[in-house]
Amino acid sequence: VSIYTFTFLTFLVLFCFSLWQYAGKWYALQKKDPEGLFLQDNISAEYTIDDDGTMTASSKGRVTLFGFWVVCADMAAQYSVPNPTTPGKMFMNYQGLASYLSSGGDNYWVIDTDYDNYAITYACRTLKEDGSCEDGYSLIFSRNPRGLPPAIQRIVRGKQEEICMAGQFEPVLQSGAC
Repeated sequence: VSIYTFTFLTFLVLFCFSLWQYAGKWYALQKKDPEGLFLQDNISAEYTIDDDGTMTASSKGRVTLFGFWVVCADMAAQYSVPNPTTPGKMFMNYQGLASYLSSGGDNYWVIDTDYDNYAITYACRTLKEDGSCEDGYSLIFSRNPRGLPPAIQRIVRGKQEEICMAGQFEPVLQSGAC
């Protein structure tokens, strides 16, 4: 736990973020869960850019429902960029592709990426009045489901410290189950 309080709105995101370079397949290697139901493992996302420049994603991952029923869940999302000067700060509208999965909208920010190896994302579901995030989640993505090389792992750990989230992540199993 950090002795510093960072507001969600002051998180820095990648300068000159490119949706087109970000597009493609990503695998979650680490996660910080929000409150409530969330994908537990085998999380992946395929980002595409439509003809009009809108980014969409299809995501998969396993989730446990009702405490015992483990299923592969399919999600879909559309992203908008409210401020073109900060394209890494997006708003995500998401839908579960089954009635038992949730739908909603989150602020979705790409904190850092090199586009080829890793991406660090943060999403806030609920903002408090002081600008801090009441309920949020973060994913560390890799282009490779087997993991990141040591040099890239060091970069990711440094970024986790910068956003006061070091030690808050758990590994995400990538077994190919979904």
